[in-house]
Amino acid sequence: MNWFVEVLKKYAVFSGRARRQEYWMFTLISTLIYAALYVLGLLLDSQAPQILLSVALFLPSLAVSVRRLHDTGKSGWWVLIGLVPCVGFIFMIVFMATEGQRGDNQYGPDPKAYPVQA
Repeated sequence: MNWFVEVLKKYAVFSGRARRQEYWMFTLISTLIYAALYVLGLLLDSQAPQILLSVALFLPSLAVSVRRLHDTGKSGWWVLIGLVPCVGFIFMIVFMATEGQRGDNQYGPDPKAYPVQA
């Protein structure tokens, strides 16, 4: 849960780098919360809970994706490849699963060298 909270603390921070673990834990927890709200929405016969979550997590999701791309040495603009039908999604999964560059790069210091304090 700490990874999820850390991403929310950096709500709209697009600079720097994000480890794979930070990105994937945020994605996992977001998906679990979304699934719970989907069930709640079915019970309430409303899509409002899912829509509110999607709106609330749009910027943090975008920001952590850009920081994750920075960790692999790519520009944050590569996030737009996700808009390409079919193949864009595959490219994004590959980019997000790729190990980050060791040592400092043009986007900042290696997050593995300076881990987040829990």
